[in-house]
Amino acid sequence: MSDIIRPRIIFLLIVLSALSFAHPAWAKKPVNTNWLGLAVKGYDVVAYFTLGTPTKGDKAFSYEWRDATWRFANAAHLELFTSNPERYAPQYGGY
Repeated sequence: MSDIIRPRIIFLLIVLSALSFAHPAWAKKPVNTNWLGLAVKGYDVVAYFTLGTPTKGDKAFSYEWRDATWRFANAAHLELFTSNPERYAPQYGGY
């Protein structure tokens, strides 16, 4: 290869490599979710505070927040969460 082409190819490979790591697919989502997009695997995060026990959420009481679906056992828990999500959501997005 000529002395002009080799440095250009190396530069191009470096740029393409850097761009591949900057792709949004590598970025962390704000909330850790399962493959269905459920936060905390569908458990009611408010129940940890009110009932002191893990409780599965119901599809009927769902809420979208930070690109995740949050489920709750009842309407009262859904209302508590929607009024102050930061209070009930896991720290660091559940990571």
